Amino acid sequence: MKKLWTKNFTIITLGTVVSMLGHAVSGFAIGLMVYDFTGSTLKYALFMVCYSMPRVIMPLLAGPYIDRFSRAKLIYLLDFVAAGMYIIIAVILQFSWFNYVIFLLISLLAGSIDSVYSVVYESLYPLLITEGNYSKAYSISSLIYPLASTIMVPVAGICYNTVGLMPLFVFTAVAFAVAAIMETQIKVEEKHMISRATTSFSFKRFADDLKEGVDYLKDEKGLLCILAFFFITMMTGAAESTLALPFFKSSDANSFKSIIPGLLEIPYFQNHEGRGVAIYTFVMSMSTVGRLIGGVFHYRVKIPAKRKYNVAVVVYCCTAIIAGVFLFTPVELMCVLMMLSGMLAVNSYNIRISSTQNYIPDEKRGRFNGLSAMIMTSGTLIGQVIFGGLGEVFTAKQIIPVAMLVNLVSVSIMIIGGKHVKQIYNKDL
Repeated sequence: MKKLWTKNFTIITLGTVVSMLGHAVSGFAIGLMVYDFTGSTLKYALFMVCYSMPRVIMPLLAGPYIDRFSRAKLIYLLDFVAAGMYIIIAVILQFSWFNYVIFLLISLLAGSIDSVYSVVYESLYPLLITEGNYSKAYSISSLIYPLASTIMVPVAGICYNTVGLMPLFVFTAVAFAVAAIMETQIKVEEKHMISRATTSFSFKRFADDLKEGVDYLKDEKGLLCILAFFFITMMTGAAESTLALPFFKSSDANSFKSIIPGLLEIPYFQNHEGRGVAIYTFVMSMSTVGRLIGGVFHYRVKIPAKRKYNVAVVVYCCTAIIAGVFLFTPVELMCVLMMLSGMLAVNSYNIRISSTQNYIPDEKRGRFNGLSAMIMTSGTLIGQVIFGGLGEVFTAKQIIPVAMLVNLVSVSIMIIGGKHVKQIYNKDL
């Protein structure tokens, strides 16, 4: 087996770490900035909608180009554009030039950059992994964002209360610029590229490339089952992500049960505005801890190829069951369940992403990743609308278990019933 830490892999990993540090800060800061200036939850929500909209359509539109042009160049160009965008935001803040309409346009640009970048990254990353190291490489990839969030979000919170928002955006711009400079050093043979004579823009060529990608997917029953399952998973998962915070925030302080006497009386829970929010942040942070533990485990322990499909099925079922029951448990058990869920989620991600990216031909990878990103984002947005509406009538404890039951049914139909999925997952990578 060849070594994993080649020059290209080291560059993409370090570059991603740096850009994710900036991404974690920007994700925290940009929402606060809009809310601080407008003081309106409606305008804040509209801003977030504008950020999410490109994540539905842009990956699909970008896919054909990602399969035709240099992914190594695209990834650093996008980081340079992001750096410029955050410098502009910092200047606007410095001179108090805030304009809500301009920031709606910026949110569209930020959402477009993020959505396209994720597809380019997923399509380039397999080219930088040496043979036999797919599983280990994706375990490293799965660690980066949770680690960046764990480090930078608390730091950003402290900076927000001391030096303000402007320095946060300067840091974000510098992080993206440094990542882009590092990524310019990636040197990889991109066999998917065709000759320069045929790479000029053409709507017909774009449509033909898109149709070719769709036709390929139609013949791949295993990939179709995986995409359909994750659409349902993202949609039903939105029940928890949408309703959990309102549940904790609106619950009476005395309604939370604890096994350890005095746990909920410690200052951390007493000094927050709304005890439920403090408990929510404490419980949900355990999911990030679990992701970190799971990533390290997956890096050190290789799941046998013949067991990957069975492990995936167990993980899908367990995460659904955990999400369905955790609101009914004492706080300590909530923490344990969230940590376990995070550990399992990393295994789910690793098995799915490494298997599918290895299975798909390189020349079609961008289109598949674009379609996959669109489907998963659509599932999340549809779920947020559905369960947000149901939350006006029913409680989180009534909605989330039913949503997770639907998820379990989808495991049975699309993963267990989809015999072609096993052929994709059970590969020695």
